[in-house]
Amino acid sequence: MRKHLIIGAFGPKDDFKMPLAPNEAITLFPLIVGENTLNFGISNALNDLLRLGVYPTEIGLDMLIVAAHIYAADTRISRISESQDTWTRELHLIIPVSDVAVWSNVSAHLVRLLNFLTGDRWEIEFRSRTSALASIISQKPENQPNPPFTKLQLFSGGLDSLIGAINNLEASDVIPLLISHAGDGAASDAQKFCYDALKSHYSSKPFDRLRLWMNISKETFKDTGMEDTTRGRSFLFFALGIFAGTGLNHPFVLEAPENGLIALNVPLDVLRLGSLSTHTTHPFYIGLWNTILTELGIDGRIVNPYWDHTKGEMVAQCKNPVLLEKLLPRSLSCSSPSKGRWKGLGIVHCGYCLPCLIRRASVKSGALFKDSTVYSLADLTSRNLDSLQSEGHQIRSFQLAVRRIKRNPASAKLLIHKSGPLPQDTSTLLKLTDVYKKGMMEVDGLLQGVVTEPKE
Repeated sequence: MRKHLIIGAFGPKDDFKMPLAPNEAITLFPLIVGENTLNFGISNALNDLLRLGVYPTEIGLDMLIVAAHIYAADTRISRISESQDTWTRELHLIIPVSDVAVWSNVSAHLVRLLNFLTGDRWEIEFRSRTSALASIISQKPENQPNPPFTKLQLFSGGLDSLIGAINNLEASDVIPLLISHAGDGAASDAQKFCYDALKSHYSSKPFDRLRLWMNISKETFKDTGMEDTTRGRSFLFFALGIFAGTGLNHPFVLEAPENGLIALNVPLDVLRLGSLSTHTTHPFYIGLWNTILTELGIDGRIVNPYWDHTKGEMVAQCKNPVLLEKLLPRSLSCSSPSKGRWKGLGIVHCGYCLPCLIRRASVKSGALFKDSTVYSLADLTSRNLDSLQSEGHQIRSFQLAVRRIKRNPASAKLLIHKSGPLPQDTSTLLKLTDVYKKGMMEVDGLLQGVVTEPKE
């Protein structure tokens, strides 16, 4: 196990040095290419915003720079080779920002948030940008009108974000700026198709999209393998939205649409706890984000408007079900859409991973139309599924978890706390318990008649 120190280098004249501790690997993270171009797609994102008339603040730009460090460390440092338990890494970041005092005030909150999100041990320090680049963003021209956007919304290409976008665009008083982080090709294709279809359908609305492609070269980090769990990717996604929000010239809301069952992400298996369950939109995670925004003086907040909705309820309550039915097959929920290639199906939903099961259950329970999505395992009842293989493992876990809830319905009040701290007011806890039970029963409805068994 090695501790990793990542130092953001702010240009060729940045000669900051840090002594290397025993058993510590050091990486200089090059934030500037050429004279003053921000690396890793950050300058592209900034220029895209400026073209939309959105002029983010320097603190907003800092947020995206912080996120780049976190994203790089998370995706380029192997858990297997760089940790003692094949999971927990020790990651130390030194990040150049525009205001060290402001950012130092939130370092403890950031560490707590990242430890919760990724399951690693983070240490974060801040230092000043080089004097030549202390201020990067140009001032907004006085005669330029304010941008039209009334809200920001994360837009991943998944079903929940598609429903969120449709509902926002159906509202007469909402003009959203959709926020996308380009991931693999399948996710990018889903985002583009759905966005283009929305632009065509809602052509009279001046909404738009900010899309960031952040590619961290393998050569940036030496002597360590890449990491594919990407628990920290949501930090970059949220940071991109905050970056844009600081340029709207009014208090802003960034929506992260996610059904309550996935947001809670209660472990299906009693042994699957903590960092093994993702926390992308968990209430505690979003709450920490909002604490950080307040401490930074950013007049915005992150909300999940569907925290108390099941995915089936989101489908049933979509404000344009006809459009949803049309676009549903091209949205992407699957955790491994490339698995279909082995069957000659190309990029399709597998049909049996956790997101696919919740998606299929939601359409079955909440829609007045059939799900025309192509699944590589189209009929879950066509044969007995091997619970020791990927095709049956999550299904078996759902079946066991549902059985526990049916035997002891009161256990749901305790189970919702398994994935992280929750607000303690009674009303919220009752709603979270309710959405968890209803979400699990939706999946149970899908799995009627499905048989799983271990096979040698």
